[in-house]
Amino acid sequence: MRGNVLVGQSGGPTAVINASLAGVVRAARGAGFGGDPSDGRILGMRFAIEGFMEERLVDLGALGHDDLDLLRHTPGSALGSCRYKLRDEDLPRIHRLLERYNVRYLFYIGGNDTMDTIHRISRYCADHGYELRGVGIPKTVDNDLYATDHTPGFPSAARYVALSVAQAGRLARDMQRVDRFLVHQTIGRDAGWLAASAALARRRDGDAPHLIYVPEHPIEREQVLADVERVIGQYGWASIVIGEGTTWTDGTPVSAAAETDRFDNVEFGAMSGSSAALNLHRLISSATGYRGEFQIPESMPMSADDRRGPHDADEAYACGVEAVRRALMEEDGVMVTIERVAGAPAYEVTYGSAPLADVAVRARPMPPEMLTPGYVTDAFLEYARPLVGDMPSYLDLAGFEIPTSDRSTQ
Repeated sequence: MRGNVLVGQSGGPTAVINASLAGVVRAARGAGFGGDPSDGRILGMRFAIEGFMEERLVDLGALGHDDLDLLRHTPGSALGSCRYKLRDEDLPRIHRLLERYNVRYLFYIGGNDTMDTIHRISRYCADHGYELRGVGIPKTVDNDLYATDHTPGFPSAARYVALSVAQAGRLARDMQRVDRFLVHQTIGRDAGWLAASAALARRRDGDAPHLIYVPEHPIEREQVLADVERVIGQYGWASIVIGEGTTWTDGTPVSAAAETDRFDNVEFGAMSGSSAALNLHRLISSATGYRGEFQIPESMPMSADDRRGPHDADEAYACGVEAVRRALMEEDGVMVTIERVAGAPAYEVTYGSAPLADVAVRARPMPPEMLTPGYVTDAFLEYARPLVGDMPSYLDLAGFEIPTSDRSTQ
């Protein structure tokens, strides 16, 4: 089957989403697309499916070799993104546009809602006799897509979180005579993968973080206060990490947010005028009288090109290449997956596929064996370490403090 290639990027960006885009373009080029228009063009959706319905397209076939190399290492979403909830009444228009531009290969890079979009388009075209190969390419810093070991973008965001918690933890430890606690909020609406990643910051007993709260484990106010008092009693200060979607045991979001977005997802952080970190800070400060700080990085972990995971960009690129390969093998209605090779002497992955119906609009929680109340287990650390890479070491001068018995009395 010949025709044109169309690719889009949807949802929040990552540090490596453009590597997947570069992989699609380069693989399509290698298959003969993007040269003579009669052989098939490589088109990009400007601002994702919303822009495509406005017929805003980019000629990706015009990119040169150096352009693709630069794209592979560019953060953000180069094509532009959107958060548009596809309606049933949009599908006939999309179908007509696909026919008008002779699109026969559709690639969409994104997370849960993106996979639902391409799944619905692919299914609609099949039901109406239009031959189309639709393949999803995984992307989300939340790491909550089913059927894949992890998602491109998560390792870099996890590294961002781990480094931020480690470095902010040094500051908080050194300023414990001023601020006794620090609350760090991470992205993670339904799953605690990013919050859990903060545990990789810890190199020795006493390092940040001391407590990690995630959406998978609802929390009680009294237990949180007891946890904080215990940690401050032990170390003199407390580093607390909380996933934005964490709830109290009565089901109320810690963020106390009531607003929802187009996908009926609860709005967190600045969009809601409240946040889990801010409310936890208020609870602790009010109950204990301690002064403390809170941090809400929001979109920064999505775009920190300087904190990429060691394999993240290469895997994102490979997912783009694999998507083209599977479409040319006449696979349709699937998402590319990353599969970790079990028993390999070192970290190693292969690539597969899963039906879009199995991954669309579902959030994969952390498995119970990776969590313990208020923290993570060794199983999570073993899973995440090769994704995040080595962490820096820092000098701790507390070990050089002069014992009271050796101090001069002069």
